[in-house]
Amino acid sequence: MTLGTKESIEMFGDINLTLGLLNKEDNVNKEEIYSHLTSVIQNTDILDDAIVHQLIYYASKDMRDNNILREIRMLAGEVLVSLAAHDFNSVMYEVQNNFRILELPNEFVVLALAELAISYVSQSIPFMTMTLLTMQTMLRLAEDERMKGTFCIALEKFSKAIYKYVNHWRDFPYPRLDANRLSDKIFMLFRYIMEKWAPLASPMQTLSIVKAHGPTVSLLLHREDFCEYALGQVPWLLNQYKDKEIDFHVTQSLKQILTAAVLYDIGLPRSLRRSIFINLLQQICRAPEPPVKENEMEASSCFLILAQSTPAELMEFFDEQIRSNNEAIRMGILTLLRSAVNAEEPRLRNHIISIERTVKIVMSDLSTKVRNSILLLIQSMCEKSYIEAREGWPLIEYIFSQLVTSSRNLEKRVKTNFLENEKEEESVRETSLEVLKTLDPLVIGMPQLLWPKILTFVVPAEYTEALDHLFSIIRILIMAEERKNYSAKESTALVISTGAVKLPSPQQLLARLLVISMLAGLGELRGIGAIGLLKILPEIIHPKLVDLWKTRLPEFLQPLEGKNISIVLWETMLLQLLKESLWKINDTAWTIQLSRDFKQQMGSYSNTSIEKKFLWKALGTTLACCQDSDFVNSQIKEFLTAPNQLGDQRQGITSILGYCAENHLDIVLKVLKTFQNQENFFMNRCKSLISGKKSLTKTDVMVIYGAVALHAPKKQLLTRLNQDIVSQVLFLYGQCSQVLGMSVMNKDMDLQMSFARSITEIAIAVQDAEDQEFKFSSKEMLIGYMLDFIRDEPLDSLASPVRWKALIAIRYLSKLKPQLSLLDHLNILEENIRSLLPLPSLENLKSEGQTDKDKEHIQFLYERSMDALGKLLKTMMWDNTDEEGCQEMFNLLRMWVVSPKEWERERAFQITAKVLTNDVEAPENFQIGSLLGLLAPHSCDTLPTIRQAAASSAIGLFHIRGIQLEVERLQRLQEGLESDDEQVQIKISSKIAKIVSKFIPNEEILMFLEETLDGLESLNHTCTKACGIWMITVLKEQGAALEDQLLEILSTIYHHMPVLRQKEESFQFTLEAVSQIASFHMDTVVVNLLQKPLPFDRDTRTLWKALAEKPASSGKLLRALIDKLETELEDDIARVEAISVACAMYEVISLGTSITHSYPKLFTLLLKLVSCTLGQKMPTSPQSLRRRVMQQGEQQQIPDPCRLSTATLRCLQAQAMREGLAKESDEGDNLWTLLSSPSTHHIGACSLARSMAVWQHGVILDIMGQLLSSLTSSSENYRITGTAFFSELMKEPILWKHGSLQDVLILMDQSAWDSNATLRQMAIRGLGNSASGAPHKVKKHKQLMLESIIRGLYHLARTEVVCESLKALKKILGLLTDRDVSFYFKEIVLQTRTFFEDEQDDVRLTAIFLFEDLASLTGRRWKIFFAEEIKKSLISFLLHLWDPNPKIGVACRDVLIVCIPFLGLQELYGVLDHLLDQDLPRARDFYRLFCMKLAKKNQEILWILHTHSYTFFTSSWEIIRSAAVKLTDAIILNLTSQYMELLDREQLTTRLQALRQDPCISVQRAAEAALQTLLRRCKETSILL
Repeated sequence: MTLGTKESIEMFGDINLTLGLLNKEDNVNKEEIYSHLTSVIQNTDILDDAIVHQLIYYASKDMRDNNILREIRMLAGEVLVSLAAHDFNSVMYEVQNNFRILELPNEFVVLALAELAISYVSQSIPFMTMTLLTMQTMLRLAEDERMKGTFCIALEKFSKAIYKYVNHWRDFPYPRLDANRLSDKIFMLFRYIMEKWAPLASPMQTLSIVKAHGPTVSLLLHREDFCEYALGQVPWLLNQYKDKEIDFHVTQSLKQILTAAVLYDIGLPRSLRRSIFINLLQQICRAPEPPVKENEMEASSCFLILAQSTPAELMEFFDEQIRSNNEAIRMGILTLLRSAVNAEEPRLRNHIISIERTVKIVMSDLSTKVRNSILLLIQSMCEKSYIEAREGWPLIEYIFSQLVTSSRNLEKRVKTNFLENEKEEESVRETSLEVLKTLDPLVIGMPQLLWPKILTFVVPAEYTEALDHLFSIIRILIMAEERKNYSAKESTALVISTGAVKLPSPQQLLARLLVISMLAGLGELRGIGAIGLLKILPEIIHPKLVDLWKTRLPEFLQPLEGKNISIVLWETMLLQLLKESLWKINDTAWTIQLSRDFKQQMGSYSNTSIEKKFLWKALGTTLACCQDSDFVNSQIKEFLTAPNQLGDQRQGITSILGYCAENHLDIVLKVLKTFQNQENFFMNRCKSLISGKKSLTKTDVMVIYGAVALHAPKKQLLTRLNQDIVSQVLFLYGQCSQVLGMSVMNKDMDLQMSFARSITEIAIAVQDAEDQEFKFSSKEMLIGYMLDFIRDEPLDSLASPVRWKALIAIRYLSKLKPQLSLLDHLNILEENIRSLLPLPSLENLKSEGQTDKDKEHIQFLYERSMDALGKLLKTMMWDNTDEEGCQEMFNLLRMWVVSPKEWERERAFQITAKVLTNDVEAPENFQIGSLLGLLAPHSCDTLPTIRQAAASSAIGLFHIRGIQLEVERLQRLQEGLESDDEQVQIKISSKIAKIVSKFIPNEEILMFLEETLDGLESLNHTCTKACGIWMITVLKEQGAALEDQLLEILSTIYHHMPVLRQKEESFQFTLEAVSQIASFHMDTVVVNLLQKPLPFDRDTRTLWKALAEKPASSGKLLRALIDKLETELEDDIARVEAISVACAMYEVISLGTSITHSYPKLFTLLLKLVSCTLGQKMPTSPQSLRRRVMQQGEQQQIPDPCRLSTATLRCLQAQAMREGLAKESDEGDNLWTLLSSPSTHHIGACSLARSMAVWQHGVILDIMGQLLSSLTSSSENYRITGTAFFSELMKEPILWKHGSLQDVLILMDQSAWDSNATLRQMAIRGLGNSASGAPHKVKKHKQLMLESIIRGLYHLARTEVVCESLKALKKILGLLTDRDVSFYFKEIVLQTRTFFEDEQDDVRLTAIFLFEDLASLTGRRWKIFFAEEIKKSLISFLLHLWDPNPKIGVACRDVLIVCIPFLGLQELYGVLDHLLDQDLPRARDFYRLFCMKLAKKNQEILWILHTHSYTFFTSSWEIIRSAAVKLTDAIILNLTSQYMELLDREQLTTRLQALRQDPCISVQRAAEAALQTLLRRCKETSILL
């Protein structure tokens, strides 16, 4: 089943369920049901016919049911209309069936018919005639207002449907019907409604009629016979403009009528048109309250239709109406005109002049709204080319005039605090600018309109705001003209012609454009536009400039592309262009006029603007280029006597005379001197106070002298410096410092500032002269003046710029000859540093300011002062060619760099950054290591400014040494230091360290480390962390090259450790540093640390652990220690160095260092060390004789070498278990006690071997290979260790398979004959274990092995050897046949029997086991012999059934079962079975039963048992003595009379009597019972005791 079929089934099921709900008389949920049905029907393509018919039935029924809510009936009607999409005829039939002639229908039936007509026009038209006829009979019956409204709605929709058919009948699928019949019916319905209902209609009914009016009249207009009647109904419609609620529908109907009139080309009567104009304009221009937006939009659409049909009458109407002073009407008409222009109606384009004249009528209107509307209309007219060249210029002028007007109004309001309508005025200004911005000067007719008149707006200051767009317009016009000329291949360049408009002169244009070009240096579009205009206007400015500017101006534009040009450089370039241009023109009159135009434009800019400052300099430059000396002289005099015309008199006159001095130094100095001599400054000051016009003072003249020196030709300057300039400055300063002819301490800040400025400019001028022979004689005196200024400044505030200016002066003076001594430099610097750095924090300084402006000023002074001090220090430091001198000067800042006050640190670092950055040339041997260690950690200081400066300083140090770094990457990292997140700071500092550390000179690493270690001791938390990171990073990058300095570095670190231990984090960094060094020079570090005396102190242990903590170096460290230990143990002797290595290994391994790859080597070496130190005392060494301070009550601890070695091995094994290389020992922790004791060492070694992870056969094979040499070692202890270890490994088949145990087997066989019993024991064990590991090898070497093992049975002095031999024989014999052991069988049996009564349980047990195994190897040859031996041994087996060791009892039971067949006593199996019971039988009962059975079978064996029982009466084990007596009792009980006679009764009685006195009660009782049995048997056999 497809997905679509599934969905259909679900949908039909849903509809069926809905039908069931509709069938119920429940009206509550029907609203929801019908809403759901509408959605389902509209979204379903196919519905079952039966379902459709049912739905039609229910929907029609509910739609007509008056008892149902109106909302539900309406929804039912919607469902019915929706069903028409599936079965239109059925729906129409249902509706028509309820729409009968002369019967007033249900309201919703009419609505359904109307909705069907509009929704299904094509299907409805054939039914329309009948519907309209029927409806015509009903109108007279309608009395209810709602019903009348319903018929109006039906008329509206029927008219729309018929209108659509009339105009688009070709698109319908059936033959054309007679539309006139339909319109006839509509006409009759409409006429009835208009005549009968309309005059008396209520507002609601009127709204229904208005809605139907438009569609109905529009339909009737297509009939000539109805046209007059239809148009006659339009006035009624216009009269309905009364209420906002209905106005929109009136306009909408009117729009439909106008559209139909245009469609059918019907001319409206003039009176009707005018009525329509007036009514529509009122809809747009409602004065009391704004029109409804929708209505306004519809009315505008109506006007567009009228503009299309009757443009001339419409423009005439607009011209008439706009002459009224009504703001709303003017705005409405202007808006309508703009809409019409934007619509680009072709017929309206013939009335452009009319539109322009209409606009001109209202251009004098002061209303902001009207002005704004005019501007917007002009904008549209310009865009759509609706401006005529002859009449359009006033419109362009209007744009600029409105910009000026609005700006003035806004400025006036700000000054008067009158802000009413400010937003509207601002809107006019913005609109003016927007119009200019969007103005396309290349639209048809615009070039002729704009050029050249547009130039008139360039020079006047009031149009400055529009210059951006103005320059763009002019540039586009000129470039378009150039392209046209280029295409025409002839010169038709634009020429400025005089006319009705007064155009600016070339000098005025140049002056204006050059000053505005200054703004390009700030990236302002206005300035860029100005320089762009200069590039294309050279012919207009002066023909001689074409070639020059063609070459030079492209060069000017290149720096601007980067947008980072220095404003000073840009100013210099512009002034140079001005000079070159004036030289090229070479016209004195032209130059004079330019200077006058510059002066004339002084009032166009504010005194503080960059344009004004440039204007002064440009004027001075123009005068410098003027060849008329008289004119220049007169101008200078004029400026000196009337400086107020320049704005800021000091700045203005200083700039002008300074730049003028470039070519007229003699004239300037002469005029200055004359002015100085002639002027009475005191009188001038009094006059200025009276007149309000300022005049120059002595202080002003002093400043002028400095500017003149700065700009004077260098060749002329030095000859006139002392006499004509410096002396005059000092003379003026001296006069200003006198009161009544007496010199006093002058606190005049302006005087001090001016003096400092003048001296600074003089010093700069001398420096620029670059005369190496010239010595400035006033240098020291002037520096003294400046230092006095600084000393006089308070240390608790920063209110004046004197300190700043004095620092600048000192800096420039210090560069001049004669050179100051190093001591002088240091004194000057220290005094200046102490005058600034101890100031209170910037926040506290700013708190002294009363206003925000004061605070900003203090901040400005603070920043400038710090900058000046930094530059001074930089100058003095790097002008010194001595490296030590540079370091001494920098040391002046050290105490401030680490100051506890963060604001002092901040200042110190700002200065440091200034000193160490920006193209510094340091002495060749200048060392940066120590400074880097001091500065770099502060990249994580508390303030972002400190962090930034520290990073810059650190990077700058490398640039000083000529080292090129990754500048862009470092800059990005520095920006990140703004973050307050400590983690981010540390991360960035670390990255910087990683980049730069590789460039630190190798020989300066030690100094760097010393400085960072000092920082670890004293700096704050984050700086300490940064210290550590920088130290570690440097060691990472350069550690490999530190071999020559290694011992000194380690010594330095050890020296700091006691102090750093008090700071945990710093101490950790120290440990990491040692680890880092070790990663490159592990052997050296290891040797150095191993020289520490034993036992290691806390620091040494911590260092070992630190080295081991690094995964990257732990393996290397372990290898170094392994190599060292291997070297120390080469001769199998343990010295103190070897023990030191073991102690170090303990610290390393205890941290969990991975031993996977080094485990075999480590294990064998440490096992060897344990073996070699068994029983030793600590070897002495020179280091161990050091003095140690003992705590009260503490005893001297004498370390045990073997204990230390064993502890390390134990630690190794623990780690091996964690890594799966070994397993837990069966001895547990006791293993290490066994291993470290000489007496149990071999046992511990065996247990250690058993703890090896055999599955790691590769590891075991490595251990075996390295431990093989132990079997032949000269050290007996080591041979024992190796043999014991191998003895356990011999039983592992996998090791035989992969290893070389064949050689071990041979060596063990040799050791089995050694004189050392322990060694023999371990060798024999190994031989025995080989039976499990390599059975084939045992068979191959059986003779060799048997001889060695059997020999062990004769080592009676050491039962361990005997026991081991018995065990080995048992293992080996299990692999051999009777033929293999035939030669040794008798010897083995006899030797084995000797150990049945051994005191050692293990020996007895093993002997019994072995004897049991021998039974299977008897063969024919030894069967009788073995049976005899069984008879001899039977007593032992029977008695030891109750051995103190239960295992021996079980073994005796098993051996009896095996041996009985040899005696032919199979009948005894039944007796022996009792021993298999869970509860063992009593010994007495068992023995009696056993002897009874035995007696019946073989009295001889019973007698043999008796003869051997005496021996056990004296056994050391009570239970054996008791068993022996009980067995004797059973034997006597079952002996025949024959054997009773052979019984030595006397001896037996004596022994039993003696046993009655045994300390064991059980023995006593058994003896008593045996005596009684003996007596009874004797009586029975008539034998006397």
